[in-house]
Amino acid sequence: MSNVKEKVAVITGATGGIGFAVAKRLGNDGYTVLINGINNEAGAKRVKELAAEGITAEYYGFDVTNEEAVTSNITAIGQKYSKIDLLVNNAGGLGGRSRFEEMTTEFYRNVMALNLDSVFFASRAAIPFLKKGEHPSIINYTSNAGWTAGGPGAGIYGTSKAGVHAITRALAKDLAEYGIRVNAVSPGTIDTPFHAQIKATKPEVFASWANNIMLGRLGKPEDVASVVAFLASKDAAFITAETIQVGGGQALGI
Repeated sequence: MSNVKEKVAVITGATGGIGFAVAKRLGNDGYTVLINGINNEAGAKRVKELAAEGITAEYYGFDVTNEEAVTSNITAIGQKYSKIDLLVNNAGGLGGRSRFEEMTTEFYRNVMALNLDSVFFASRAAIPFLKKGEHPSIINYTSNAGWTAGGPGAGIYGTSKAGVHAITRALAKDLAEYGIRVNAVSPGTIDTPFHAQIKATKPEVFASWANNIMLGRLGKPEDVASVVAFLASKDAAFITAETIQVGGGQALGI
């Protein structure tokens, strides 16, 4: 076993938005954070920002849809630290919009790969090292679209996120005997670069979204990060196979 006293967290898609907020929160909670992304320049910058806050961090650049890259990098992390305590499958995205009639098979496969394959690849690679972790867990990201099937052109995004909801519960069943918990968060509308285009081109539409949220505001990345930190903590020791909505009541509609 290694001499690493800190808990070790692997966070995919963590060079910005919610993922970086999660990395910062976990780092401040005492984790060594291994952040992943596909922009190496952004990754290096984020590691410096975390280090400036006294957080031990490393960047691993790989595409979460590439099976070999995911397996080799997560295995390298596990071997270096002799364990993984937490895997946060944060990477994902809309991938664009397409109605089914015009949808190419390539588009379909790309969206499913980004949101669902990535969870499978990373979780499978991490499991041997999670078994050696302290209060180990996996945290995935689903979406309200997993229940509503998404808006126009986002049907495959919704389908992929419904898959994440199911694989979260399936992994929880599979890993319970090892004491590995598996949960998910379902962020509502969070003010991140994910919505940058509509914020820039249709600010009035972006601002109106808050009207559909019970608490009257858009979410902040830190709102999600705090729930991820809770699910990873001992305080959530008896919670597994759950999905927590982090959307200010948005899922109920008003």
